Amino acid sequence: MNLSHRSLAWALLLATLAGGVAGLVAGSDGWSWRALHALVDPGSEWHLVATEIRAPRTLGAWCAGALLGLAGAIAQGLFRNPLADPYLLGSAAGASLAVVAVLAAGVALWPGVLPAALGGMGLVGAAFAGALGGILLTLLLARGASQTLRLLLAGVVVGVMLTAVADLIVTTVPEALRARQSFMLGHTALLGWDGVAWLAGGLLLAAPLAWRLARTLDALALGEDGARSLGLDLARLRAALIGALALATGLAVSQTGLVAFVGLVAPHLVRRATTATHGYLLLASAAMGGVLLLLADVLARSVIAPQELPVGVLTAVLGGGYLLVLLHRRGGAA
Repeated sequence: MNLSHRSLAWALLLATLAGGVAGLVAGSDGWSWRALHALVDPGSEWHLVATEIRAPRTLGAWCAGALLGLAGAIAQGLFRNPLADPYLLGSAAGASLAVVAVLAAGVALWPGVLPAALGGMGLVGAAFAGALGGILLTLLLARGASQTLRLLLAGVVVGVMLTAVADLIVTTVPEALRARQSFMLGHTALLGWDGVAWLAGGLLLAAPLAWRLARTLDALALGEDGARSLGLDLARLRAALIGALALATGLAVSQTGLVAFVGLVAPHLVRRATTATHGYLLLASAAMGGVLLLLADVLARSVIAPQELPVGVLTAVLGGGYLLVLLHRRGGAA
């Protein structure tokens, strides 16, 4: 399949609109079109459900997926590796450790007081700070962003190390296990308008920055020597790209936890649909990631209603299945 850029853009727009409508009508009681009508009817009993629960959850899921899709495209271009994902630099491990550490401190020092005082936003802030901290630790261990291989290895080491520390804390304070499990499975049910504002604001900052740096990713596709021959300051430009990657990943992880495979699969789907330079690829991957997480969120609400599936588990199953089929087909073609 080789669509034109305009055709793919229209397809993504239509998928976003369809997913948005589905997100508004899908709920624990099945699909109800009354929620869609209630958006413009303040007197309806469904108005509060539509405007304060389903609408922010739907829009927030799209924004979080868009941030992950954008971050995945940056990571794959930066490392010149189609298997790179947004969590490669230790952001997920850092966020998980921060959430566990905050809850464990609350249990050990102020039982029942600190977790209640923090609430959702306190844990969101801890997750965001932990995600950025994990990436900064990776940069420190790699001595900056000048060498791609060293940066990649440092990310792996930091991820393993921070995960081990979180495991140790959970072993010592088992009460923190549930929060960590919820974080690792991914969630969209708690998204509200505050979370949507943070996600949308981060997307409006990260997407233009990444787009302006897209030519650097095009140059890196030629190899390190080829990029340097064009007169690019690779260390500075890599640092800027990692900044955009850290912002996008940190915000998405802080609001939705560890949602697997969206950032990995979204750029793959765009590259299979069309041929493009990184300027278009980055923006299309963001839109594709938004569509993927939005549709996964609708499925998570609908498959076993009135109960919900963890959205991160669903994206892992579907994304992993897609990659297995892709590898099987390529293996057969070889």
